[in-house]
Amino acid sequence: NLTDEKMDETKKTKKKCCGYPISIFFIVVNEFCERFSYYGMRAVLVLYFRYFLLWDDDLATSIYHAFVALCYLTPILGAIIADSWLGKFKTIIYLSIVYAIGQVTMAVSTIHDITDANRDGTPDNFTFHIALSMLGLVLIALGTGGIKPCVAAFGGDQFQEHQSRQLNTFFSVFYLCINAGSLLSTLITPVLRAQECGIHTQQQCYPLAFGVPAALMVVSLVVFISGSGMYIKTDPEGNIMWSVCKCIGFAIKNRFRHRSSRYPKREHWMDWADEKYDKLLIAQIKIVLKVLFLYIPLPMFWTLFDQKGSRWTLQATTMTGDFGAFILQPDQMQTVNPILILTLVPIMDRLIFPLIQKCGINFSPLKRMTVGMLFAAMAFVSAALVQIEIDKTLPNFPSSSESQLKVVNIYNRTLNPNRTSLRLSLNTNPVITKAFSLIKGGRQTLIIPSDPTIMYMQEDIKSKPNEGKNAIRFVNGWTADLNITNLDSIEPSAASNYTLVSHGKRDFVFRHGEQWCEFSRKFGFGASYTFLIPSTVFSTDCASIIEVEDMKPNSVHMALQIPQYFLITTGEVMFSVTGLQFSYSQAPKNMKSVLQAGWLCTNAVGNIIVLIVAELGKLPKQWAEYVLFASMLVAVSIVFSIMAYFYTYIDPAEIEAQIRKEQGLEPEEKEKETLEMEEKDEGQKNDQEVKQTKI
Repeated sequence: NLTDEKMDETKKTKKKCCGYPISIFFIVVNEFCERFSYYGMRAVLVLYFRYFLLWDDDLATSIYHAFVALCYLTPILGAIIADSWLGKFKTIIYLSIVYAIGQVTMAVSTIHDITDANRDGTPDNFTFHIALSMLGLVLIALGTGGIKPCVAAFGGDQFQEHQSRQLNTFFSVFYLCINAGSLLSTLITPVLRAQECGIHTQQQCYPLAFGVPAALMVVSLVVFISGSGMYIKTDPEGNIMWSVCKCIGFAIKNRFRHRSSRYPKREHWMDWADEKYDKLLIAQIKIVLKVLFLYIPLPMFWTLFDQKGSRWTLQATTMTGDFGAFILQPDQMQTVNPILILTLVPIMDRLIFPLIQKCGINFSPLKRMTVGMLFAAMAFVSAALVQIEIDKTLPNFPSSSESQLKVVNIYNRTLNPNRTSLRLSLNTNPVITKAFSLIKGGRQTLIIPSDPTIMYMQEDIKSKPNEGKNAIRFVNGWTADLNITNLDSIEPSAASNYTLVSHGKRDFVFRHGEQWCEFSRKFGFGASYTFLIPSTVFSTDCASIIEVEDMKPNSVHMALQIPQYFLITTGEVMFSVTGLQFSYSQAPKNMKSVLQAGWLCTNAVGNIIVLIVAELGKLPKQWAEYVLFASMLVAVSIVFSIMAYFYTYIDPAEIEAQIRKEQGLEPEEKEKETLEMEEKDEGQKNDQEVKQTKI
């Protein structure tokens, strides 16, 4: 049977193209589609929460980071399933099906017409959409996290030992597909979201923005299954993480059982496991625990890093994205990160780090990671400075004990306000006096039409218009009803409700019977206007329309976010890539998956910290929250630098060889030979291992 299996694998590996197994082309296309699906959905997710489900900024941020945290916890589950039960191939198939169902469920949850019975463009049953979207996100997290540790390793299984060059190239192309999928999807899905679609009412096209990633995930699954007959499929070999957990658990239990002073102390608490477990395994776990101890402060970096897709995207909605030649959507700013990654990684590796080394500076991996954390902190200081500039352009909104009143006087008489009694009087004969009640914490406009006896209050919007749109309304000073393009008919002396219009030039046609004229206005981002239509509107061909600016447009440009993206990406290159290289160099060869699980957990914990701060912090100013996060990371980086100072770099292969020799597992000469071969292999495989873990 074993001979038949080997012959079957040999036949499969003979199917090659340009020296590579044909099966890897299916895997590469699968990865591109899957990454496009994941990053495309994630790019617009926080805006879906904010503007479709109408959650506030804090809740939208919390749920976003809870989802990301789950995506970084489920890879541990996927690795255990693949290595201990189903094998990598079946795990990828089954969890990809779960993944695809999740994406389709998420896309369906964004169709507002499903529950929009009154056809006003807003869902009537938000509970249905929330429940469906939460189910979709849980399934997506299980799918994307579960297959994460399997796909790259499964691709590596397709190569034979003599194909080390092709294997290295495969991982390079694989990593390129991840970045290409991330970059393209982050550019495309925000454009799809900005379109308008709907069966009964036209709204922002979230079904298309989520539907395309769902379709790509289905394509990814179909492509992967199509190559089934060409794959080399290895059986489950047992999960090292499970062995490590059992050994640690036994050591703790045994130590607790022998806590009395009559039992002799052990050099290390893991030595309490030597009654049941091999000394080599215990020594390897000791090495791993030293590295995992250094991981304790690391979640704080991810706390800041992953806010690119939440807080920073919401910040971009209060800015202007007009770059002249093109208009950038707020969620498209996230593309700056993958673009800078592809640029900075080779620059750092080939220029900056070698230059520092030539200057005689000992820029060790742990020092690089500390500097990377400080760069991330500076990124949030930069974000805070940008937020302060944004806040300067915001209106002075009233507090809960204040009211704001604006008067629009179309009547040609002077108004005399009485501030004490909140009574208003007009210099008419006889004098017209009227009392109004103001709303605490509200903004109102008193409209005095050509017939002052019917003056009335109109409530104004109390916040910036959503998604950088512009809120506009018209006050009809014409003597009869007016029909305005895309608006309901406005009665004489009445005001229309606010209508949201996007940036760019907009044309409005006013009609009454056979009389008509056209009014054009170019809008920016995030402004609010009241347009007064005088009685002379048709005789002046709409030129007499008066514009009142209720709220200034966004004037802070999205380009000001580029420095914070540059700083956070520089921090990522120094922290993330270096951290993986350090972890691999310090871990036993068979324990690298344990460290990968630990590394992913730091990312998950970092996102949970954001969730806690967003829900419990409730700082009055957003810039203060940015400064808080920056301060926390600086404090953590100081702690990490102290821990790094006392850390001693080791050679795991040497320690393993010494223990094997003590146990008489291998002769000394054979041990030396093994070490030499391991050192040779390490030089060839280190790059591909780092890439695989980065993936």
